[in-house]
Amino acid sequence: MKGYEALRSASAWVDLSARGRIRATGEDRARLLHAMSTNHIQELPPGQGRYAFFLSAQGRIQADAILLCRVGDFLILTEPETRRKLYEHLERYIIADDVTLVDVTDQTAELAVEGPQSAGTLRALGAPIPENDFEAAEWGPRLVIRFDDERYRVVTPLADRADLTARLGDEADYEAWNVTRLERGLPRYGDDITDRHLVQETRQLHAVHFSKGCYLGQEIVERVRSRGQVHKGLAPIEIESLTPFPPGAEILNEAGTKAGELMSNAYSPAFGRVVGLAYFRLEQLARPEAPLVVAGHPARLR
Repeated sequence: MKGYEALRSASAWVDLSARGRIRATGEDRARLLHAMSTNHIQELPPGQGRYAFFLSAQGRIQADAILLCRVGDFLILTEPETRRKLYEHLERYIIADDVTLVDVTDQTAELAVEGPQSAGTLRALGAPIPENDFEAAEWGPRLVIRFDDERYRVVTPLADRADLTARLGDEADYEAWNVTRLERGLPRYGDDITDRHLVQETRQLHAVHFSKGCYLGQEIVERVRSRGQVHKGLAPIEIESLTPFPPGAEILNEAGTKAGELMSNAYSPAFGRVVGLAYFRLEQLARPEAPLVVAGHPARLR
């Protein structure tokens, strides 16, 4: 894995340009995104952003995204799997709204800069560092976005990519980035969250504003919140194995009955075992110390 140690102990950059980037312009852009997503978007000032889900009318998650308010537009960052899907989902609901969507993925690059020294790496190049999570700061033609104090993204014109990466230090490959993601217990749409899942099952409630008012799928989210009608939740897992398992593998409890279903997972050199994410029955989440088994290998909630 290229750049794994740098991601853990210093900083490294990873090219995530395959992710989707969509611009929304027009006077009604904030109102539309507010009415379509699970988080509070309407009154965001330029420079601030939110992580949010986009739902079907049945409350199933169609995509997740970072919505960044800028002067004159919103920039929507989403996964490669949902780039086209989210564009078409939003386009379908633009009726009399003054909103124009433009897919700028092919004209831009998206670089993750991650690790405990990532802010210092960017600062040494003259980049502004946003103070709060999901805030963005302009850096000439570039945009620096803070995910947390060890994870940043830089969105830049495609023509600038080579010059910028030459100055960002160590490069990491996607495999190394994915392992550190799982070590941190961070889910990714397409691997750990899909259109089969409800909001509360993901346990990513920072994506939801529960008192914002109506949005597509809100009735289901509120019904689940008020009645507690979910039976599983997403959580990190460790498995005593040197080899990853196929997604969907059953997780058994000490009685030999199914306690959960494994999602993305990978071998972690730092942990010396497989780490991943899985959906567990709520009663299992209430007993985090209880032993588990995956294909004969001891496992535990993390």
